[in-house]
Amino acid sequence: MLDHLSIQCGSVDVSKAFYDAVLAPLGGGRVMDFGAVVGYGRPERPTFWVGPLTTGEPNREVHIAFEAPDRAAVRACFEAAVATGAEVLHEPRVWPEYHPNYYGAFVRDPDGNNVEAVCHQPEA
Repeated sequence: MLDHLSIQCGSVDVSKAFYDAVLAPLGGGRVMDFGAVVGYGRPERPTFWVGPLTTGEPNREVHIAFEAPDRAAVRACFEAAVATGAEVLHEPRVWPEYHPNYYGAFVRDPDGNNVEAVCHQPEA
């Protein structure tokens, strides 16, 4: 349903470092980089953008869930986020209240947003 999403960041450089690390295990990376505005996605096109805070302060928390191809990628994404110093909200686990194969992990990005890596497949 979504074509792309853009968030504003207190420090684009800090957010670049966070999302470079966190999105790599999910198969994503920088697709476009205009310095102050960066587009992440797969080689085809950017679907997630970060840019400077321009419309007020502080940011309101948003929840961003990135799809992982498997549970190992969820764990790798989580570990990459923690290595950047991200606050842990929920360690990787199955969330049966959503559905039996919902496997996700949640952290806070540098601006306090709730960032999730999620896989909807059973353990391989």
